[in-house]
Amino acid sequence: MMPPSITSAEVRTSLLLRDEIALLDVRHEAEFATGHPLFAANMAAGRIALEAEVRLPRKDVPVVLYDAGEGLVAPAADQLAALGYTNVRQLEGGLDAWRRAGFELFQDVNSYAKAFGELVESRRHTPSLAAEEVGALIADNANIAILDVRRFDEYATMNIPGSVSVPGAELVLRAGRAAPDPATTIVVNCAGRTRSIIGTQSLINAGVPNRVVALRNGTIGWTLARQDLEHGSARRSAIGAFEGAAENARDVAYRAGVRRLGVEEARVLEAQANRTLYRFDVRDAEEYAAGHLKGFRHYAGGQLVQEIDMAAPVRGARILLSDNMGVRADMTASWLAQMGFETYVLDGGYDGPLEAGPPMVLPKPDPSHRYRRPYEGTDVSPEKMQAYLDWEFGLVEQLRRDGTHGFVVI
Repeated sequence: MMPPSITSAEVRTSLLLRDEIALLDVRHEAEFATGHPLFAANMAAGRIALEAEVRLPRKDVPVVLYDAGEGLVAPAADQLAALGYTNVRQLEGGLDAWRRAGFELFQDVNSYAKAFGELVESRRHTPSLAAEEVGALIADNANIAILDVRRFDEYATMNIPGSVSVPGAELVLRAGRAAPDPATTIVVNCAGRTRSIIGTQSLINAGVPNRVVALRNGTIGWTLARQDLEHGSARRSAIGAFEGAAENARDVAYRAGVRRLGVEEARVLEAQANRTLYRFDVRDAEEYAAGHLKGFRHYAGGQLVQEIDMAAPVRGARILLSDNMGVRADMTASWLAQMGFETYVLDGGYDGPLEAGPPMVLPKPDPSHRYRRPYEGTDVSPEKMQAYLDWEFGLVEQLRRDGTHGFVVI
């Protein structure tokens, strides 16, 4: 049965007012990536039973469904109703109505995190070096440390020669070990642009004494410059923060508007059933498996910033982060707060009972329905890589036209 309707203008108003809303595109991920509203999240109709209760923890949260005329909304609404969701509506006229209203459509996945990264670089003038410049430094045996902020599996697939895996939120915690000499230039890279921009700016914001630059355009730029990549690497940096890192990370979070909660205060927040609360443990998977706080889902901090639309599809929700060392939660929270989320960091809690067990991982979509990222694998054409970079370069202007983002860059 078709749910009641809501207009595109009403949805946009909710986004502007920071009301809670989950705007869900129920097409397959590959179709979603062809164009969607900035704050839409993909939850394919065939995956609702698998994903909804993990990604939409509050059953009366306002949910708005849309497709592009494929007839997916009614069965998706029925599935949500069967799971107990009570506030489900459809976008009147679907995606075409959004387009006809003159509102922006954003391509790709994780679009608003990527747009935010471009805005950070634009506002903070995040320093970077081209692939040819970094390649020359490697050839000259210069005093550099190349830190790869992607997931470890991405790093192992292909990496810049000599680089070390230090996934995003781990940077401030491990930079002192990865580059103990303050005279060492730290080069931060990811596959494209977003994670390297956020990683570079994280180290700068936290006051690392080293010079820090991003590898401009990441492994895509490296490949387009015809530089060689390594494959199968397993180098990881151990924990070791630079002096003052913890205090500086806390200050960065404070300046971004992050609030800190003790255990009892967190229980009060968790008890407020009229608001959506996401709880994430932002440490690495091994630490989480060894012992974590009950009710906290694992999501490594760097990936959480990149994939926030997947992790927390309710725009306007609250987010509470935990980390027994504090630094990773503070740095992750600082970015989520700048992206417009009401963000909290939990102080303490790890001296009590902990649960053990591996992170819960939602399986990826069927390959035939999944969007192939232009920075994945080693067989993507140069034309697709360049088109992807060109798209990212245009995101700041598209944010301006859209007008709903509410991002504040400190």
